[in-house]
Amino acid sequence: MARQQHRFHGAQERFEVLADFINEEFGKSVHYIADVAGGQGLLTRMLNKKYNYECEVVDPRGWVMKGVPNRQEEFRPSMADYYDLIVGLHPDEATRAVAEAALVRPTIVVPCCNFWSEEKLGRDELVEAIEDYYRQHGVSFRRVIFDFGGPKNVGIVSEPLKEPEDKKLPFAVGTPQARMGS
Repeated sequence: MARQQHRFHGAQERFEVLADFINEEFGKSVHYIADVAGGQGLLTRMLNKKYNYECEVVDPRGWVMKGVPNRQEEFRPSMADYYDLIVGLHPDEATRAVAEAALVRPTIVVPCCNFWSEEKLGRDELVEAIEDYYRQHGVSFRRVIFDFGGPKNVGIVSEPLKEPEDKKLPFAVGTPQARMGS
């Protein structure tokens, strides 16, 4: 009996290229990963099986392959706190939510379609618009051209602005420790 192959649109090698990049870039500094709008979950499967991350697809469509961990819901930036890394590989309508998550967590976004603004944006203008958003919000980032068939192979790897140590509160406001002055 032949093994069933799953059909994907676009450059199929993009999943392996991005999984390898995540492992090389982040190594063991991340563990829980959100694969936002991850469709069938091939990227999630590769990250889990090849690199032992705990990755799950967050996608309201519920199209995942059997055995792929998933949350059948729309990704919201408020969910970012749960994960160590947010990934949006061609996240379509979730592009803005992935970019907004970059304010609190490391993020990789490889945009494809313009769900960023009402005006028509090409690939480069879309990437520049997201980069402008990051600049306005103090998010450090760099542009990466991934080694898979384009034109939708330009990504942005970001890191939230780190709060200076002297500005951090020792305890969350409203906790018993903060009220006691400890």
